[in-house]
Amino acid sequence: MTRVLIWAFLALALIAAGCESRNPGGAASSETGGDAEKAGRGRGDAISVAFVTNGIASFWDVAEKGARDAATEFGVTVDVRMPPNGAEDQKRMLEDLLVRGVRGIAVSPIDPLNQHDLLEKVAGATSLITHDSDAPDTSRLCYIGMDNYTAGRECGRLVKEAMPDGGSVMIFVGRLEQANARLRRQGLIDELLDRSPDNTRYDDPSAGELRGEKYTILDTRTDEFDNARCRQLAEDSITKYPNLGCMVGLFAYNPPLLLEAVRDARRINQIRIVAFDEDLATLSGIAEGAIHGTVVQDPYHYGYESVRILAALARGDRSVIPQGGKMLLKERLIRSDNVAAFRSELEGLMQKTAQPEAR
Repeated sequence: MTRVLIWAFLALALIAAGCESRNPGGAASSETGGDAEKAGRGRGDAISVAFVTNGIASFWDVAEKGARDAATEFGVTVDVRMPPNGAEDQKRMLEDLLVRGVRGIAVSPIDPLNQHDLLEKVAGATSLITHDSDAPDTSRLCYIGMDNYTAGRECGRLVKEAMPDGGSVMIFVGRLEQANARLRRQGLIDELLDRSPDNTRYDDPSAGELRGEKYTILDTRTDEFDNARCRQLAEDSITKYPNLGCMVGLFAYNPPLLLEAVRDARRINQIRIVAFDEDLATLSGIAEGAIHGTVVQDPYHYGYESVRILAALARGDRSVIPQGGKMLLKERLIRSDNVAAFRSELEGLMQKTAQPEAR
């Protein structure tokens, strides 16, 4: 009887080990610090990659959906990280992912200049790509995103539509250390001042007002991804500048907070709002006529393409690296005439269920 029991226990152990070693295609994990083995090592030969954002915002929820759909389709696990507290938080997450042995990392660098050594460390240990915001002076394999300078100029055109007779403009953004923020802001400024295109130009915010023939950029306010601070900066600007004509929010969470401040001040349609990205409150504001328009990216495909490329690289396929090291996805302008169709399209993407890739 003892020998029979021993063989029975051995059989059960073998069955359990076999179940643990199987990788259900595309299992995706989003970690906050306590589930190390779920995402990489400890899952047999499963391929684990990571998608790291530059903060927490509704924009990144759409990107996460794309990343998870790609993980399902291409048979990998994806660890999605959203740092709430800036560059140091992102650094900790990247170092933790390296310890976990992920096979590739897609990151939106918060401060590429000061993160250069960190990004080189990541690139030396695994496949590194950037998305949304680039770090071209590193060994990253490619960048996925839009041309932020061009998108900034498109944002300037929306301001011109909203205030065709000219006026004063305030810019709001999370931080200017990020390449995408600097480029968007500069494109916006250059368009409003009718300058020739130059994506290497940079107007330091400390230089004060920038005056053109019709438009004046009063200031640029940064909030470090702090919603309460963004709201307060908007309220202070409304009080300080009684003739303020337009407020521009360059990150996804900015425009809804600007709208709250303008609404509470009873200045709807007196202070025009121009936006970036596709927060649902922004889209609702456009539909109501309280926001003139927004420049939208394609966060779903930032996530999807990042994971697709990292999965292929992990399997030794470098043909997925785009020519020139950049996959540029075109920005779009959303106004009252196309906001309903765009919102339906966005809702469809968020409801989409990816199918595992046939092998």
